[in-house]
Amino acid sequence: MTNESNQMYSNTKLLWVSLTKQTTQELELAPKLFKQFLGGRGLGVKLVYDHVTPEISPLAPENLLVFAIGPLTATTTPTAGRFVVVTKSPLTGTIFDSHCGGHLGPQLRRAGYAAIVLEGRAKTPTYLWINNDSVEFQSAKDIWGQEVSPSTDYLLDETDSKAQVACIGPAGENQVKLAAIMNDKHRAAGRGGVGAVMGSKQLKAIVIKGTNPVSVSDSEKLEHVVNRVRRLIKKDSITNKSLPVYGTPVLVNLANEYGILPTHNFQEGNFMDAEGVSGEKLLERFFKKRYHCFGCPIGCGRISNVQGQEIGGPEYETLWALGPQCGINDLEWITLANHRCNELGIDTISVGSTIGCAMELAETGKLETELEFGKTTQLLELIEDVGYARGLGAEIGQGSKTLATRYKVPDLAMQVKGLEIPAYDPRGVQGHALAYATSNRGGCHLRAYLIGPEILGSPVLVDRDRIEGKPELVVLFQDLSAAMDSLVLCRFTTFAFGIEDYADLLSAATSLTVTGKEFLQIGERIWNLERLFNIREGFSAHDDCLPPRFSTPLPEGGSRKRIVHLDEMLPAYYKLRGWDTQGNPKQARKKQLAL
Repeated sequence: MTNESNQMYSNTKLLWVSLTKQTTQELELAPKLFKQFLGGRGLGVKLVYDHVTPEISPLAPENLLVFAIGPLTATTTPTAGRFVVVTKSPLTGTIFDSHCGGHLGPQLRRAGYAAIVLEGRAKTPTYLWINNDSVEFQSAKDIWGQEVSPSTDYLLDETDSKAQVACIGPAGENQVKLAAIMNDKHRAAGRGGVGAVMGSKQLKAIVIKGTNPVSVSDSEKLEHVVNRVRRLIKKDSITNKSLPVYGTPVLVNLANEYGILPTHNFQEGNFMDAEGVSGEKLLERFFKKRYHCFGCPIGCGRISNVQGQEIGGPEYETLWALGPQCGINDLEWITLANHRCNELGIDTISVGSTIGCAMELAETGKLETELEFGKTTQLLELIEDVGYARGLGAEIGQGSKTLATRYKVPDLAMQVKGLEIPAYDPRGVQGHALAYATSNRGGCHLRAYLIGPEILGSPVLVDRDRIEGKPELVVLFQDLSAAMDSLVLCRFTTFAFGIEDYADLLSAATSLTVTGKEFLQIGERIWNLERLFNIREGFSAHDDCLPPRFSTPLPEGGSRKRIVHLDEMLPAYYKLRGWDTQGNPKQARKKQLAL
C-alpha cells in the first residue's frame, strides 16, 4: 500500500473473489482511481466498465457483481451505513447500481475492504464468510431454497451472531429478473435483478464481520462538519419531522393531492382511497416502532405489527406498487404482500408494477387470467409463483417490458430501458419526467429526485409545469446523486445538506481537498462513464424516452390535462451534458472528464 493511498483513504483494498476457482486476491485501489471515482457507485461502475464487455451476458459467470462502500462508511457521518451493488443488469442490460441500507456496510469497512468483486460461478450452492482478513467459502446446500429470514438466522448461527448478512431468497436462486439482495431481513438492494446475478453465481449469501478501527484523515475537522450537518438534519422539516413520524409513506396523500399517484397501471393520477393506504393510516393501524439504519438520526424505517407478526415496512413505493398501481386499497394485504416479497427476495416496485401491467393486459383481453384491478384474490399465490418462476409468475418475473411485448402490446409496460417507473406520474412533474427518460439505469426516481423542488419545495419550490430550467436541474441532481452515491450516503440527506457539505465531509475524512464544484465533477464523470457503458451495449438517444401513455393527458385529478413535454427538454439536456444530438458524449467532454 503506497503512502499516497494511506493518506487519502484508510480502506484501499479490493477483495477479488473467483467463485469458480474458490480463490481470493487482495488488490490495491489505485490513488488515481480513488480520486476520480471515490468508492461506492463510482468505483463499482469503473470496475464493471473495465471488465464486463458487451458479449458477456448478465447471468454469465464472467459478469461481475461488486459490493462497494465509500470513504464515509462507518464514520460518524449521518447515514454512513449503506452499501451499493453494481453489475450489468439482467432486467435492463444497462450498467446498474442498487443500494441498500441496514448495517452491513460498516462491517465491510471494518473488515478492511473498499469493495468485494465477485466473478465466476460456484459448482455448488455457496456462501462467503468474511471475518476481518479471513475469507472462507462455505457450503450453502442446507439453506438453498430457503427464504430470507431463516437463511439469515442459520448463517448467523453458523458464523457469528454479531456479523451481518446479505443474502438472496428463492427469487434470486431461480434467477428471476426482479430478484433483490436482502440485508437485515427487510432492507433491499432491490432493483434491476441484482439478486438474479448473485443466484446465477450460486452464491446464497455474503456474511461479514469486521472489528478493525475506522480511521479518517482529520477527525477534528470531521467532527466539526458532522456537528454542522446534524444540525441541518434537525432544522429540516422533512428529515426531522415527516420522515421520522410517518416514514416514506408520508408521500401517499401528497402525491395523490397533486394528481401524480399512478393508479391502474398509470391510467390515472389519483386514487379514490389514497387515505386508506397512506402513511397516516399505516401509523394508526399497524405501526410498531421505527427502524434506524446504521448511523442514521432520521429513522424513516417502519416495523409493522400485522396478524401478530413484526415485519419490516412497507415503504411508499411498495404501498403504491402493491396498492394504487393495482387498484388495491387493502392496507393489511399490502403490508403482508410486502413481507412475502422480502422473504422471497423480490423487488416490490417492479413486481407490483408488472402485476398492474398484467391486470391491464387482462382488462383489454390480451391476457387470459383472473387478475383484475382492485382484487387481491390469489395475488399472494402469484407473488409466490414469481419467486419460484412458475406459470404466470415466471412471465411476470421477467418484468413488464418482456411481458407486454410477449402479448404484443409493448406500450402497456410503464418502463424506461426495461426498468419499471416508480410511484410518480411524470405528466405532473416535468423535470422528474426528464430524469426518468435520461436515467442510466432505466426508470428510476432516485437518479435525480426532482420531486424535491417540484413538489416538496426542497431546496426551493419550482413550477412543476415549466420546462425552462428543468434540464439544468436534472443535470445538477444527477451529478450530485452520482457523487454522493459514491460516498455512500442516503438520498434523504439531500433535503438537509448542500453540495459544499458533502465536499467538506469528503475532505475531512480523506486527504482530498474537494470543493463543491469538484465534487459535482466527480459525479459528472461517473454519469458519463455509465452513459458510455450503455452506448457500448447498444443503447442510444432512442432509449431516452417514456411510454406513449404520457403523451395522453391525465383525465382528472391534480394534474388533469397535463402531458410530458420531453421532446422540448431533451435537446437542451444533451447540450448541457456536452453530448451530440444523438446523446453521445463528445470527445471534448470525455477529455475534460479524463475518460
